[in-house]
Amino acid sequence: MTTGAWVAIAAVATAVAFGLWRRRTDGRFGESEEQSVQSESVLAGTPWQDELGERATLLQFSSAFCAPCRTTRVVLADVARAEGGVKHVEVDAEQHLDVVRRLGIMRTPTTVVLDPLGRELGRAAGAPTKEQVLQSLPD
Repeated sequence: MTTGAWVAIAAVATAVAFGLWRRRTDGRFGESEEQSVQSESVLAGTPWQDELGERATLLQFSSAFCAPCRTTRVVLADVARAEGGVKHVEVDAEQHLDVVRRLGIMRTPTTVVLDPLGRELGRAAGAPTKEQVLQSLPD
């Protein structure tokens, strides 16, 4: 085999491995590492500071040309409608770069789960399933 063929095989193998990794990790919620040190709402000083749910807030960061953002919007809105005390707040990441930078949002969609005081409980990059969102909610 030629060197070009080996390079092509390596590129395909790398792409497949990356795709499998993304599929496995997309939409999974991880617990916030900063929750214990947060004292105020992550939404303090934003237009959404008064939109917190009594149980939880699903804070979604989206962008205009993001196809998974539309799916995430539907899933989060459905969960907020079905679960008492849960609100869904969507933020246009391109229009609110200050909040994006402050919260360390790296891609869209990103969903941040907030407690009733607006402190971060966890987050997921990518489009979560309804089951993943329900499991991320506090009792």
